[in-house]
This record gives sequence, C-alpha cells and structure tokens, in this order.
Amino acid sequence: MQIKVTKSGPRRYIQVVRSVWDAAAGRPRQEYIATLGRLDQLKDSDIDTLVNGLLRVGDRPTLKDIEKGISSETTAFEPALTLGDVWTVMRIWSQLGLTKIISQKARRTRHQIPLEQLVRVMVVNRLSDPMSKLGILRWLETVCLPGIATEQVTHQRLLRAMDFLMEHKDAIEEALTRTLLPLFDTEMDVVFYDITTVRVHGETEFEGDIREYGKSKAHSGTDRQFAVGVVQTADGFPVTHEVFEGAVGETTTVKAVVHRLCERFPIRRLIFVADRAMVSAGNLEVLESVELPDGKRTQYIIAVPARTFREMTQDLGELHLELVAESRVTGKESVRESEVDGRRVVMAHCPEIAARSRRMRARKLVKVLRLARKLANRLNAQEDGNRSPGRPLTDDGAKITFHEALAKHRLTRLIEIHLDDEVFSWDWKLDELKRDLMLDGKLVIVSNVPKSDMSSEELIRRYKDLADIERGFRVLKSQIEIAPVHHRLPDRIRAHTMICFLALVIQRVMRHRLRKHKVEMSPEAALYRLRTIQRHSVKVGTGKQLTGISTIALDQRGLFDALEVAPPTRKHIETAK
Repeated sequence: MQIKVTKSGPRRYIQVVRSVWDAAAGRPRQEYIATLGRLDQLKDSDIDTLVNGLLRVGDRPTLKDIEKGISSETTAFEPALTLGDVWTVMRIWSQLGLTKIISQKARRTRHQIPLEQLVRVMVVNRLSDPMSKLGILRWLETVCLPGIATEQVTHQRLLRAMDFLMEHKDAIEEALTRTLLPLFDTEMDVVFYDITTVRVHGETEFEGDIREYGKSKAHSGTDRQFAVGVVQTADGFPVTHEVFEGAVGETTTVKAVVHRLCERFPIRRLIFVADRAMVSAGNLEVLESVELPDGKRTQYIIAVPARTFREMTQDLGELHLELVAESRVTGKESVRESEVDGRRVVMAHCPEIAARSRRMRARKLVKVLRLARKLANRLNAQEDGNRSPGRPLTDDGAKITFHEALAKHRLTRLIEIHLDDEVFSWDWKLDELKRDLMLDGKLVIVSNVPKSDMSSEELIRRYKDLADIERGFRVLKSQIEIAPVHHRLPDRIRAHTMICFLALVIQRVMRHRLRKHKVEMSPEAALYRLRTIQRHSVKVGTGKQLTGISTIALDQRGLFDALEVAPPTRKHIETAK
C-alpha cells in the first residue's frame, strides 16, 4: 500500500493505492482505495493529522513524540573516531599483498591470535600517530579501524606479534619485493645503501646486547644506540634492512649487506651506491671481490671525501681550471673524468653550490676572525693596564678559546694557532685554503662501472639519487618516529625496526603515487589532510543508533584518487576484513 499523486487536468490528487494481482491479465495492477483530496488544498497541518492518525492506528509514536525524542537533550553523541588517514594506510597495506603475505605465515604457527591484524595495527600507528606498544591501546580508542577486532589487541599480544614478525622477516621482505618490483616497474640492478643510528633507552647490559654507546648521527655527542642499514631500489623503494650493533663502523657493514642481497634476491647485475663514509681501499676491494651467482663482479658508485682522500684528487688543480672554465661558458654543471689505480674517478663542478659554499665559509671566517681580534684587543688592553671586569685573560686561555671556535665551525684545517709561541698568535694555512676553494662545489665519484655502461654524467646522477634514501631516514626518524626505542631484547629491537621498515615502504608507495599524479604534497601532509574524515555515531531518544562518515571535501577526494584508494563508505566499514 502506498500514497500516489495522480493528475486530472490541471489538478493533482493524493490517493491511497495498493497492488493486486490481475489473474485475467496475468500481471499486477493498482487498485485505488481512497482519495485524500487535492494536493493544492492540503495544508501541512492536514498532512500531519493524517500521518499521526495512521501512526496511532499502528500504535506507534506520533510526529510530536518523535520530535521530542530527537533533540540535543535526548541524543547521545559518541566520541568521533579518526578514519581517513588510517583507512588509506590500511587499503595500501592490502594492495601490496601484506595481508595475504603475513596471514599465510601466521597460519603455519601455533598462535591462535590475529597476528596479521596485530602487525597491521602497529604499522598503521607508525604512520598515523606513533606511540609505544602500551600507547597503541589508548590510540585504538580514538580511531576507526574497519576489519580490525580491536577488542583482541592487548599489550602482550602485540609483543607476541613482534616475535612472530622477527621469525619471518626475510620471507616477508622477499615476498613484498616480488610484489613491488613489477607493480612499479623497477629493477634491482642498481641499489642504494646507507646506514643510520637509532637512540635507545635503558641502562641494563647483558650478553648479546646490540645497544652500544657510539657516535650519534643526530648530534656531535654519543648515545646508547643501535644501527640500521637500509637498501633501496633506484626508484626509492626499500628492499631490505639490517640491524647492527650501535658502535659498528659503517664500512664494516658493506660486505655483509652485499652478500645478503646476492643470497636472497635474483640479482643479475648489482651496482652498489653508497655515501662517502663507505669509501676505503679495503671496502672497494671487498665490493670488487663479491661475485653474483652468474660469476659477474659487483659494481659500485661511491663518493670520495675529497678533503681527506687526496690520492683520489691528485689532478685537482688542473681539473679545477677546466671545470670552472666550462661552467663559465655553459652556466651549468661540468664533469671531468680521470683514472686512479685502475678505477674511474669522476669530478663534477656546480657553480651554484661553489658560490654557496664560499658564502657559508666566509660567514664562519668573519665570526672567528672577529673573535680573534676581540681576544687580541683584550690582551693588549691588559698589557696597557686597562683591565676589563672578570678574570684576566691569558695568552693560553685565548688560544684555547680561539681553537674551540675554530673546531666548532670546522675551520682548524685553514687556520693554525701558534701553540709554541708565548703570545697569542695565528696564521693562515694558505695551501689548505687554496685547496678548499678549489673543492667548493665539487663532487668526486669513484666507480668500477665500465664507461660503455654508464657515462660520467650518469654516474654523477646515480649518486645524487642517493639523497633519496637519506630522506627516507629522515622519514623514519620524524614521521615514523623510530626513535627513541624502549625495547631491551635484541629481537624486540629488530622487530620494532621491521615495523618501521614496513611503514616506510607504505610511505614510499604513497609518495610514488602522489608524484605520478602530479600532486605537490608529501605523504605526511596528505595523511594529515585526510585525518579530518571521521566516523560519527549517535543514539537518538527513540533508541535508534545512527552512524555516518564526515562529508568528504573535493580536495580530499582528489587525494584518494591520487593515492589510488577508494574513499571510505558505510558499506566499506561494515564489510571490511
């Protein structure tokens, strides 16, 4: 039975009709029961009277009763739950096959807990609002995670999931790599490697502890820490990572990483790209000695710290003049190549970087020279009997103060303090200053890649791509907040690092998609914008529970399109697994 509006000439009538079966015609037809009047003559009060009459017949609340029940006083509003950012991360997690990969491994264990969901929760938290494992339990109360049985998430189960993750680290990385490489049309012929240190808490010590005191990469002091080495493809996708003791030398990790890569991945050709901390005669020989399964040698592209490895820049004076002359003509970066000990040495000169380096050095020199003049004037004033307030300055004290300033600004190689003289004095190291000026704007690369495979310019470009993995470390330490780590056991530290590594993979996928769709926004900024999409739930006075999602703005829909993720809907939330 239903209400129908029918026309009769210019007039419209409201009628009550019902559907009946017409046996003769073999189809349903409508039967008119009553006419309620002309539509233009019915007032709102007349319609309310009709509706209320029907509601009373059905023993239901009238419109007035319903209106009383639906008000701010009788409606219970539940806390809004963040949805947009966590939904995006979880969808990409599934698209990368991580749900399937981890679930398959979990089915072969004796655990009766949702291991994949527990790992997913920890990874999503790293990209949404990084917290400790105990903090995750509080965070779960503020977010909507469709398909996650949040009531099953406990601190102890999160730790069990970490142990499981560590047992299957290599298998998960390899399966993920098999998914990523064809998905983003990337290869593993060229890989980038870098290492960083991660600060940890705790004072206890035990055998096998990987937490060691070492030189921090975050500041000039020392920290209790461990080290993480990350390998990326040329397109910026993390492939694998290794955790080392906190005081390990960067150069000592190279051989282990290269061997592990060759053992675990089907690499036909490996060009190993690393930063200048990796270069040493021993490391280069190690890299040159590593064979791939088909007998080919590992190749490398490594920057040379030219200010210390002088044998690599023995032709600096001649090359400098040629490079500067060419850059003055073209206004662009110039490149020259030579050979040292049978290895290619490529030097590039960028005039913009050279000018910037000279300006920065000049500002530092002005500061220290001003200090030297101030110290000398004070000493001279004291000799003339004009003492300033405070303790008198000695020549030795002036030498120490000036040396500290030089060390702070890294200028000790350019200025020599005459320590053997009784009076405070200093002098320029003119040869070093001249060499420094020639090295401004220079990038020196050593490589064993044949010229037929890569030109000098290509070697320079490949090395510059290494800056991308360094940005990945900044993401690990800022957005994903890998540090400080509160775990004590080595495997728990490694599992925490694995969780952050998986979060970095998703962040890199997001960045790749945003760039592909020409969206000028970082993954962090995109997630922050999507975070305003929330799930809302209210219970009205009639007892009915209503749920819904915030209105998705036009720019947010554009972000979902760029990230290749369908926007969340009520149906998605209810059916998510």
